[in-house]
Amino acid sequence: MTTRPEGGYRAALHELRSAQKPSAGTPLYSRLVNRPLGRRIAALTYVWGWTPNGVTFVSAAFTFTAIAGIALLTPVWWSGIAISALLVIGYALDSADGQLARLRGGGSLQGEWLDHTVDAAKVLTIHLAIAIAVFRFFDLPTAWLLVPLVYLVIDSLLFFAMMERDLLLARAAGGSAPASTASTGVLRAILILPSDYGVFCLTFVLLGAPLVFFGVYTVMLACNIVFLAMALRKWYRQLGALTG
Repeated sequence: MTTRPEGGYRAALHELRSAQKPSAGTPLYSRLVNRPLGRRIAALTYVWGWTPNGVTFVSAAFTFTAIAGIALLTPVWWSGIAISALLVIGYALDSADGQLARLRGGGSLQGEWLDHTVDAAKVLTIHLAIAIAVFRFFDLPTAWLLVPLVYLVIDSLLFFAMMERDLLLARAAGGSAPASTASTGVLRAILILPSDYGVFCLTFVLLGAPLVFFGVYTVMLACNIVFLAMALRKWYRQLGALTG
């Protein structure tokens, strides 16, 4: 268990800088924006005496308020900006809860379960909200509703496959998460930007122009289908190598 830093916000921020997850395999937005922002929120909430689970609940409040807005609000320029801002803050808080847990000496099984459960709910509901918005507000043929439904399947499968892979790798390593072997290069981080949830959050600033937003959303779906196919192939081989 780590020693709790003294000296307030600056001391907490300094300790967090030396206790970051590896950047291997992390898209550029998460690496350069979301983690640093989450680090500052974690240091601040540490000074305020918050718990990691409390931060998770606040993150969920921001995220699901935005998701409700997608389904319920008529798309205009200000609603798109507001929804994007709420999602970005929710995502930063999602990063902050784990960093706060490390700062406080380590997280709990309950906290990890809660964090992943909220993430799963987010993946399931955000594309459903987009499907509702397309049906209610977008001037598109009904067949285009398949785009958010397919995106929902792709994101859910990616989330489950990644969590299960991590679980099996940790089991094979004797209960501890093994070091990542993914590339840390900037080029790879740029190429996988369409799979970055942070970039996805930013696309909602286009919601006031529904057809433009939906075009970008569809392109991101296509990129994520390719990314999922490549990731599944890589993870299958990675797990196969562990079993000989």
